[in-house]
Amino acid sequence: MSNYFKILRPGINSTFQDLGRFGLQHLGIVPSGCMDRSLFYLANQLVGNEVFEGVLEFAYQGPLLELESESAEIAIAGKVNFNVIDKNGKIKQGVCNQNFCIYKGEKIDIISTVKSVYGYLSISGGFKLDKVKESISTLVRAKIGSNDGEKLKLGEKIFYNQIKSANSKKKIEFNFDENNTIRVMEGLQFSYFSKESQKNFFLKEYEITKLTDRMGMRLEGEKLQNVISSNIKSEGITKGSIQVPGDGQPIILLSDHPTIGGYPKIANVITADYDKLVQKAPGTKINFKLVDISIAESAFEEYLKRLNNNLNAIRL
Repeated sequence: MSNYFKILRPGINSTFQDLGRFGLQHLGIVPSGCMDRSLFYLANQLVGNEVFEGVLEFAYQGPLLELESESAEIAIAGKVNFNVIDKNGKIKQGVCNQNFCIYKGEKIDIISTVKSVYGYLSISGGFKLDKVKESISTLVRAKIGSNDGEKLKLGEKIFYNQIKSANSKKKIEFNFDENNTIRVMEGLQFSYFSKESQKNFFLKEYEITKLTDRMGMRLEGEKLQNVISSNIKSEGITKGSIQVPGDGQPIILLSDHPTIGGYPKIANVITADYDKLVQKAPGTKINFKLVDISIAESAFEEYLKRLNNNLNAIRL
């Protein structure tokens, strides 16, 4: 007997993601993968999965799902407003960051993320998904990954593996970092910008615009003056690179970034601050702080320590 959910509403941007597919950028295939790695790990830990198991990632508004099987143990990680609707239409407000069971005919209505962008739905046993180059991650622009490389669609079925019995309740108290300072290192073309623009980049605030998705985050603020060239020979780029096109407004490249680019890069977001960055909604004003490699490495060690503490803190 197949275990599955029916999609009654797909949500704004709902895709399956894991940690991504690597070693393929020379072929033009970006790693992609989950936007918020901390929440991704927590979602899996809450239902007893291996931490790298594929999950359902949603942005802003998530899907409305109806369970067509006997039962399922799931968790919704993040700061999310959602309801569980029973077979008689009775609505119960859901609780994030803990595991719970739902039963045949019940619905999960993920209404919205709260003062954040991304949330994650995990299921005990994992979703039944085909891998492409060792990953289930969906890269919609290239039509690569599980679900034929597409977002969720109305009326589709989401299949999952044989469920496990929930032996215990698991939960964690989780809060997002509300600090809007994002630490960066100098980009390869930092010297292309005027001394005044270099100074202003770290002194002025930049607002996250609505032109933001899994590929990149457009900012609006102090125009950055390029005194050498607004174009360079295309070169490999990474997640977190901050490009500055001819209009002088920065663009932060995110998980679905292109593999090469020809705009000068003024800075690069450090790995330890990436999860915090991607949860900042449009309209948020952020500022940048310059750090060196030693601070970036120390910050990453602290990030890993905090993540491990959170995973270990999941309790009854």
